Amino acid sequence: MSRFVRNTKSIIRRELAGYFGSPIAYVFIVIFLLLSGFFTFSVGQFYELGQADLRAFFQWHPWIYLFLIPAVAMRLWAEEKRTGTIELILTLPTTLTELILGKFLASWLFVGLALLLTFPLVLSVVYLGEPDLGAILSGYFGSVLLAGAYLSVGSMTSSLTRNQVVSFILSVVICLFLVLAGWPPVTDALSGWAPVWLVDVVAGFSFMPHFVSMERGVVDLRDLVYYVSVMLFMLFANGVILQNRKSA
Repeated sequence: MSRFVRNTKSIIRRELAGYFGSPIAYVFIVIFLLLSGFFTFSVGQFYELGQADLRAFFQWHPWIYLFLIPAVAMRLWAEEKRTGTIELILTLPTTLTELILGKFLASWLFVGLALLLTFPLVLSVVYLGEPDLGAILSGYFGSVLLAGAYLSVGSMTSSLTRNQVVSFILSVVICLFLVLAGWPPVTDALSGWAPVWLVDVVAGFSFMPHFVSMERGVVDLRDLVYYVSVMLFMLFANGVILQNRKSA
């Protein structure tokens, strides 16, 4: 186990150095913070609502992540394929699980850091009123899980191609489906011709119901199991794709 942890940590450090060794990290963080502020204060009408909470902040995360997270994840494996280094890293004395987990956790930590830098918003609502800090922490927890789910999808699509743009588009399409699957207009349209069980199955794939409950301050074990299941499934698919390439 110690070797597994040591190898995974080495991969995480390598990936994080790759992020911060280029303008990618700083551009992503600045754009994320600007979009978060714009949607919270301008579109979400934070001051006009007159409520000391961050629901106007969290409710836009699925849509902000829809484009920013695939942009982070698209390079995870596609870049290795493009530069030809994937053959090298697949022959390193590390397991495929260590490689996949290390790359995924590095990107997750990176996004988590960007989310952590929004702490001035928490200070603002504490200054303006008496917010429910439990609900705010739950919202951040849900946002971290949501980001992890998006990243797992992006990691899987990145392993499919050497073209980062193709990976980005595939990831956006899959994540958009997982967002809209439980959206009322979609379920209402399906209920017009599909049986109830099929509508429930499609809605059950959606990120939104699980995120919205955490956004409101409710942490349910079922929501946690859902996000962990999505991440494990996508990373397993990631491993199957890479294993096929390794065996070819």
